[in-house]
Amino acid sequence: MHLAVSLDRGLHRRLVDGLYVEAMVMADEARTYFDMREASDPGIEEGGWDDPLRRVAFACESLKVTTRLMHIIAWLLSQRAWQRGEIDDAEMRDEKYRLGHAAGTEPAMAASFPFAARALIDASQDLYERVARLQDRIVNPPVQAESSPARALMERLSTAF
Repeated sequence: MHLAVSLDRGLHRRLVDGLYVEAMVMADEARTYFDMREASDPGIEEGGWDDPLRRVAFACESLKVTTRLMHIIAWLLSQRAWQRGEIDDAEMRDEKYRLGHAAGTEPAMAASFPFAARALIDASQDLYERVARLQDRIVNPPVQAESSPARALMERLSTAF
């Protein structure tokens, strides 16, 4: 079952568009921040940035943030294609349209980074988790619980009066 069954496409479209804008803005912020940080050699020595292992860890986190955001954007673009009818429901079940795996960040490692880097890391992880939950609800929609006997009686009474 696909989202078309559980949500109308208009609501889904607004949700996808909002997430897409959020992901694109975050990707631009991340690119600007990490590019600026790598280019700022004079300030690299402050705060332990002269440690080569820390610089490598920082570069790896930059790649993790970028990877997370690119997976999110790719998933959202496939959702947009589905909305426009470019991809049908059967095709959307294909693994290639699923949210790609993105490695998480070690909290201990991130704690040593500047506040702006931690904010981008946390925001990208939060957005990834939200999109993953959305995908999970699409792929595995919640099962409607059977009505209890008391609820069935209440419904019969409400229709009788």
